[in-house]
Amino acid sequence: MKQIGNLLLLLIFPTLLFGQIDSTKSKLSFQGDFRFRVEQDWSSRKSDGTYRNDRTRLRYRARFGVEYQYKDWLSFGARLRTGDPKKQQDPQLTLGDSFKEFGTLPISFEKIYVKFNHKWFSSWLGKNAFPFEKQNELFWSDNVFPEGISLSGSFNLEGNFINALQVNTGHFIVASNGSSLDKDASFQGIQVVTTHLQKRLKLFPSFYYFNNIPNIPDGNETFVMDYAILHIGAKFIIVPEKQITAGFDFYQNVKNYDNNPTISKEISNQKQGMITSLSFGNLKKSGDWKLNFTYSFLEKFAAVDFFAQNDWARWDYSSQGSNDGRLTNFKGLEVMGGYAINQSMNLKLRAFFVNQIVPLGIEKENGNRVRLDFNIKF
Repeated sequence: MKQIGNLLLLLIFPTLLFGQIDSTKSKLSFQGDFRFRVEQDWSSRKSDGTYRNDRTRLRYRARFGVEYQYKDWLSFGARLRTGDPKKQQDPQLTLGDSFKEFGTLPISFEKIYVKFNHKWFSSWLGKNAFPFEKQNELFWSDNVFPEGISLSGSFNLEGNFINALQVNTGHFIVASNGSSLDKDASFQGIQVVTTHLQKRLKLFPSFYYFNNIPNIPDGNETFVMDYAILHIGAKFIIVPEKQITAGFDFYQNVKNYDNNPTISKEISNQKQGMITSLSFGNLKKSGDWKLNFTYSFLEKFAAVDFFAQNDWARWDYSSQGSNDGRLTNFKGLEVMGGYAINQSMNLKLRAFFVNQIVPLGIEKENGNRVRLDFNIKF
């Protein structure tokens, strides 16, 4: 922890040193955020038919990052966060939980990378944000940062049919086994993003291949498996003046698990997902409001559940030795209402209502959750 503290000071020190320098001349840029959350869960049924205890939690998260522009085409960056390093999907800390009697807090790097940009080409190496276009966290959590190489090409076409074109691809290591790359747990992705109708319509078909992925995270797997997931995504701005937007995502895992003896017949064909959303407004300036509705139907193998969000319900792998979530094999609704206090602060109220698709025990699991977040960024 002392070492982490020293690293944090090394990141913060440039802020004090260069704080008075004109930002247009400085090669250093900084960003950070803080979140405080009130959360209530109720009526959450387990697979054995019993109910989890209703739960109220007070939680928080803090992050701080720095980027250094070394050349016009080359930059370096890193970001620290609070949160248990073993819980990749969840950087939140709960007041009084695991750090009792006012002990020290866990802090770790969530990003560290080198980035290249030259004309139409961009790339990064290291550990960074998910480099593919997405409009929610139901396939990939914003808190999960892949390690590897990302390559992108962007082209402004200004055509009548296609306004712009972007191609994203990359190779990322989930877990190295010290042998050849094909033996690693890894994933590759390729995506084409096009915009149409004066940039009101965005389409982003993608293909992701996951190799040797454990069925249970954190080294507790009983077998490994592959995923080959086709994704078709679309976002349409219905009324630009009112910021009314609709979104759609379809996922299809094309791998055949019928002859896999380690996967039960009840879930071997659970490989599709569909997500629809409708939003009104945005939270860009003081007094702005936003309302969003998201419906999700995500079967067991339509995504890798411990890379996806863990917001919607209290389902995890704790009984199998991991704190990571398992948020696939569910259908449900999220309702979100937000209010911008100013450009840097907002409030978001989110409610989730979830039911399992295929029971893994004698009963289908479910869950109900409401959250109020106070967010600050700088």
